[in-house]
Amino acid sequence: MKHILLPLIAALGLGAGLPAAAQTMDAVTSARVLPGWRMADGTHMAAVELRLAPGWKTYWRAPGDLGIPPRFDWRGSQNLAGVDIRWPTPRRIQQGDDVTIGYHDILVLPLHVLAQNADKGVTLSGTVDLGVCRDVCMPLTLSLSADLPAKGAPRDGRIAAALADRPLTASEAGVHAVSCTVSPGKDGQLNLRAELTLPPTGGPESAVIEAGDPNLWIAQPKLSRQGDRLIAETRLAHSGGRAFALDRSKLRLTIVGARQAVDIKGCPAG
Repeated sequence: MKHILLPLIAALGLGAGLPAAAQTMDAVTSARVLPGWRMADGTHMAAVELRLAPGWKTYWRAPGDLGIPPRFDWRGSQNLAGVDIRWPTPRRIQQGDDVTIGYHDILVLPLHVLAQNADKGVTLSGTVDLGVCRDVCMPLTLSLSADLPAKGAPRDGRIAAALADRPLTASEAGVHAVSCTVSPGKDGQLNLRAELTLPPTGGPESAVIEAGDPNLWIAQPKLSRQGDRLIAETRLAHSGGRAFALDRSKLRLTIVGARQAVDIKGCPAG
């Protein structure tokens, strides 16, 4: 990440329904947990709502070479068995000569919550580490808490809209003929070339490739397009400098355009 100001870390205690003003350069104007509702299968749908000041951005789960993806720690919670984040469609953000993947203005990030005892409410309590950017980029730590009732809460339209605003699947977007070619690179790196057939997603396009292994670094892919044929080329390396194997079934390629984003899981050999 460029221009990170490490001393600027704010810890904000935020209760459900009680937005608190950010204290670091007014980047975050409010953050809170939307308590959501208990679903028929006993799981719970809640969300984190983050409001950013004009001109500020935050990042998606895989922001590219720049940015800090959100990292949640819910160890202070009660009656909690697990939390699965349902990421809404990110945007392609131009930052000078760089392109990142993330969000601006208002982010509603749905949380699919699994209770240990589905008959009881969940106390969701923890922190999120995230990066925010305008002219400079900096990390923030926010404290979040909310009581998620077991019964009686109606569906929240804000959360429902965020769930609906998801990237298209490969089949929904008309993707076919997906293949990946891997070749040795310099200094123990691997070169990866992904080819697929996908109609244009609108305007300038960006690609994010995830390997399913947090120890693997992946360079920002370079894209080229000829009609519906899209090619993404990148490099992979182990963060510890060690040799590594690439599991193609865990590769995840997301194409982000002006009109839509497309989520492609798995990339067989070309």
